[in-house]
Amino acid sequence: MSDLVRLEVEDGIGTVRLDRPPMNALNAEIQHGLVAACREAAERSDVAAVVVYGGEKVFAAGADIKEMETMSYTDMVDHSGLLQDFTRALARLPKPTVAAVTGYALGGGCEVALACDWRVAAEDARLGQPEILLGIIPGAGGTQRLARLVGPARAKDLVLSGRFVDAREALAIGLVDRVVPAAEVYTASRELVSRYVGGPSYAVRAAKEAIDRGLEVDLETGLEIERQLFAGLFATRDRATGMRHFVEKGKGPAPFEGS
Repeated sequence: MSDLVRLEVEDGIGTVRLDRPPMNALNAEIQHGLVAACREAAERSDVAAVVVYGGEKVFAAGADIKEMETMSYTDMVDHSGLLQDFTRALARLPKPTVAAVTGYALGGGCEVALACDWRVAAEDARLGQPEILLGIIPGAGGTQRLARLVGPARAKDLVLSGRFVDAREALAIGLVDRVVPAAEVYTASRELVSRYVGGPSYAVRAAKEAIDRGLEVDLETGLEIERQLFAGLFATRDRATGMRHFVEKGKGPAPFEGS
């Protein structure tokens, strides 16, 4: 894993920390580091959920333009796969994820946030896809995930204009899910996913997969995805534990093992 990206685990929650001051520009090293961090978080049994955090001042202000400026077409053909790999690795992480957004989340930074399940933003945060101002378009999933999240008309407004939105507008259009004071962003993000620690991890994983995969297909195919995942959970000990606990004790948290 890169020194610019690290996975820190505490109380069942993994924090993927971006650490490339001053703006966390997403160069190739960070992109590779994010892939590695997501892979480790997915494999570790002591990680139930993940917070992606850029620090108290900034989430990530975009790609490293100095690194890209001298790239030729063939250079970018080779590099563009990595651009999608690092956000795809985050989107496919089989555990709940939340982006803790402070300061700026622009371009690739916004695309990292879009790849998470939820986004908690500071009151002074600003988000956007300004690539059009460089004569390009988002290349790490922005045109696709943004449109699926806020709808095509709003996505076109942001992508075609390159304008930034403040936290209040981001909340109003569904780009972020919660707005809190800047000093509370990381704590609020941990609180959001702490409910999944000690839960039925295979059921949580199946639920996330059913929703995400179902959004990409027609209804009948989505229902079949759901049916198969639902049936598969009857092979887990947590399913037996949860049902037995309900029959014997009624409501209340069951002693799930994550297996």
